[in-house]
Amino acid sequence: MPNVIQFRRSTAILTLVAASIGGGLIAAFAVASHAGRPETVVAHADVNSSSQRLTQLSNSFADVIEKASPAVVTISSTRVIKASEQQQNNPFMSDPFFRQFFGGPNARPRDQREEGLGSGIIVSPSGFILTNNHVVEKATSLKIGLSDGRDFTGKVVGTDPQTDVAVVKIDAQNLPTLPFANSDAARVGDLCFAIGNPFRQYHTVTMGIVSAKGRHLESGTYIQNFIQTDAAINPGNSGGALINATGQLIGMNTMILTGGSSFGGEGGNIGIGFAVPSNLAKSVMEQIEKTGKVSRGYIGVSLQTLTPELAQHFGVKSAKGALVADVTPNSPGAKAGLKQGDVITAIDGKKVESSDDLTMDVISHVPGSTVTLDVTRNDQPTTVKVTLGTRPGGVDWNKPGNSGNEPGGDNGSGNAAMRGITVENLTPDLAQQIGVPAATHGVVVDSVDAASPAADAVGRGMVITAVDRKPVNNVEDFKRLMSQAEGKSVLLTVASSNGTGFTVVQPK
Repeated sequence: MPNVIQFRRSTAILTLVAASIGGGLIAAFAVASHAGRPETVVAHADVNSSSQRLTQLSNSFADVIEKASPAVVTISSTRVIKASEQQQNNPFMSDPFFRQFFGGPNARPRDQREEGLGSGIIVSPSGFILTNNHVVEKATSLKIGLSDGRDFTGKVVGTDPQTDVAVVKIDAQNLPTLPFANSDAARVGDLCFAIGNPFRQYHTVTMGIVSAKGRHLESGTYIQNFIQTDAAINPGNSGGALINATGQLIGMNTMILTGGSSFGGEGGNIGIGFAVPSNLAKSVMEQIEKTGKVSRGYIGVSLQTLTPELAQHFGVKSAKGALVADVTPNSPGAKAGLKQGDVITAIDGKKVESSDDLTMDVISHVPGSTVTLDVTRNDQPTTVKVTLGTRPGGVDWNKPGNSGNEPGGDNGSGNAAMRGITVENLTPDLAQQIGVPAATHGVVVDSVDAASPAADAVGRGMVITAVDRKPVNNVEDFKRLMSQAEGKSVLLTVASSNGTGFTVVQPK
């Protein structure tokens, strides 16, 4: 028994010692962790903090949407298609033989009604509403539905087809509004929400992120600087709001991409939608409210985005800037001294990243204002002051001069880079067929072998007017200049029905 007691006492003492040692080690580890690795102690607090932030964030979605949603309205449009318009669009209706299939030989087309649905954004308590031009275009009547159930008759104040922006007014006061955000400050990856009426599902909210900025599409409006988002946008969303996580308007939903085409009101969502930036929409709206129309600054040049290959030929260190592909005679740019081949690197001290940047900067100025352009010309920097004119309506002076390539023999130029193409002298008849000015001089590309090094740069029907900025008047000039450039990349000045531009052919 004493042995048992002694053993138990020894065991108890050892246990206490071990516990003390263990406790000391744990305490020491905690102190060491606190001193050298504070994240071990903070981790528990971080979990709670992250959980709290997540809870707050998830709750804020509902709060933001609840506040913003009433400022988004339903726009129901009605368009009456006159019988004369139907007959003009359908020539068969003018023929009695075919007319019998539409109600008898004496039948006449009747006026028809078309109905459309879109969305709008209340931007002032007094009833000014922002929407797309294609939502209200040619509408004979507009009904504006508010989230509280009230309906109003809408009146179009003004439209701007070039940006697909329209302003509508209703006779109401003290309406909920959406504040404008600075869309330039929106960043790729920012949370955003689209609010609208897709497929007549009124006041639908979808969430996504800002997928890209400064997007341009092959078709659609003339002036494009879209915000791209993966927030679901569908027919009926047009004219609706794209807001940020604080409930401010960063864009107006306008188009979706589906099956390789852009649509204002057709197709279905595949996660690629486009919105007019709020800064652009606001600028257009303010002009419409003041004057009923939109006037934009105009230089009168055809611009082309600089590539590394082009930059090398024009003496620019980086491929940033806008290349002047052509200058319209008697335009503000021509009067100021801008020349073909100038590279515009800044406007009023602001760096120009691309031709699109310059376009958006110029059109944001009021006609009659003066801008200072930083220009690189013949490898030398210079400045040009341009007093802006008024941009012609519906004219896209920012089309690239390069036309599409068409695959098509050897022109005997002596330049390996151009082997596989054939050219002929440009005649007045050919100029008319191609759609270039009658005064244009150069050679026409007859055919291009798909295996030619030039196949990626030139296409059949293109007019080559210069080689390395030296004029080409005929085939002999072309052969001579190409032989001089043997073994080097060649800068071609080309013209087509789309305008004038530059392209580089690299030797293989």
